Amino acid sequence: MEIWQLTATELKQKIADGELSAREATESHLSRMSRLNDKLNAVVESCEAEALKEADAVDKKRQKGDELGTLAGVPVTVKVNVDQKGYATTNGLQLQKDLIAKTDNPVVNNLRRAEAIIIGRTNTPAFSLRWFTRNTIHGHTKNPLNPLVTPGGSSGGAAAAVAAGIGTIGHGTDIAGSIRYPAYACGIHGLRPSLGRVAAHNFSGPDRFIGAQLMAVSGPLARSIEDLELGLEVMAKHDYRDPWSMGMPLKGEPYAKRFAFCDSPEGIKVDPRIKQSLDEARNKLEVAGWEAVEIKLPPLRSAMENQLILWVAEMDKSSGQLVAKENDPDATVIYARLRKISKYINSDQIMFALQERANLTRQWKKFLFDYPMLLCPVSCSLPFDDLQDIRSEEDFEQIIEHQILQIGLPFMGLPGLTVTTDRNEDRPVGVQLVASHFREDILLNAAKIIAPKFDVI
Repeated sequence: MEIWQLTATELKQKIADGELSAREATESHLSRMSRLNDKLNAVVESCEAEALKEADAVDKKRQKGDELGTLAGVPVTVKVNVDQKGYATTNGLQLQKDLIAKTDNPVVNNLRRAEAIIIGRTNTPAFSLRWFTRNTIHGHTKNPLNPLVTPGGSSGGAAAAVAAGIGTIGHGTDIAGSIRYPAYACGIHGLRPSLGRVAAHNFSGPDRFIGAQLMAVSGPLARSIEDLELGLEVMAKHDYRDPWSMGMPLKGEPYAKRFAFCDSPEGIKVDPRIKQSLDEARNKLEVAGWEAVEIKLPPLRSAMENQLILWVAEMDKSSGQLVAKENDPDATVIYARLRKISKYINSDQIMFALQERANLTRQWKKFLFDYPMLLCPVSCSLPFDDLQDIRSEEDFEQIIEHQILQIGLPFMGLPGLTVTTDRNEDRPVGVQLVASHFREDILLNAAKIIAPKFDVI
């Protein structure tokens, strides 16, 4: 086994024990990047010089017997839509190619504090707007499992990099599935934490409007559930610079091993392979002592529709003119189609959407009190063909419908975890676990029961 094939959990231990040096680990991942990245375009900016310098610093600390950070010497990647000092926070835009960060985003700061080695910055679609990853500044990211299938988005670069062994943990962001869906498409695992769990803020720009403040979060993508847990531990350090940040414990109160089971959200037809994976995951949990209950979910469609209202309102206010100025062909099409299907008309709609958020959050919190976890699809479809969203309006509308769980759940600020369960066919398949706020521990415990062991691609 080569060094880049090791998980973050394995690698951190070997570095701490002196079996491997941080430089060896970093060089192995950088070499992997140099061999594969031209084909994948997952990493759009290398941090090689800085990474090797930081790896050497970790090795010196270990040799002196100093205490090491939680991820000391472990190579990771960071998405190009968050501030990393000295690098451009492009968010996939030509307009921001010179927006050089002067201060690390808190999530990047927490990775550094754990002495993780940032080896590169990963691609995102323009404006981080899609479940597909292509833009005019950085180009097109490909799925390492199957280039005809989307790598997902907007953290498509992060997922493709982790799946290919370019970094052990990828940083991603999720406002409507941008962690969970790329993990699903690339055959790895991804955790969308609760709102307030992981502090984040870009000092290179203004604060975002209320929709993104309530729904956008940062979190980890990885090849093992243990690495997701490790990534969350490192990222979830309280930081007052994010006004939504809350220093909550990572382990909650004891809970009943009872979960709601749904294989057809809102009655939408779900692909048979997804249903099979859900049944297999259910069986594994039941064997482990969990009780399954098939029950109707609280409203999802209303959550999705109101999420889209806030999303489009935010874009109209912050990005509408920029979309035209950027003139990214994909973003122009997607923005127009989103505006067409959204019910957003005026500021009254925003007020009603926020009012409905309280009602829906109350219903979902009650539901997840009675059933501490939900087992459901990630998407109602297997991973989409690449660039399927720009083929036709009908394709776009079907994608939105099949992504109801990706779009709706963030409206209430809930955590969700994608577990890949099968990579044996031309597209991977997986399931999604959902819990109440700040109960990522329930998701991680259940995921360890469900997740199979995969070889690195």
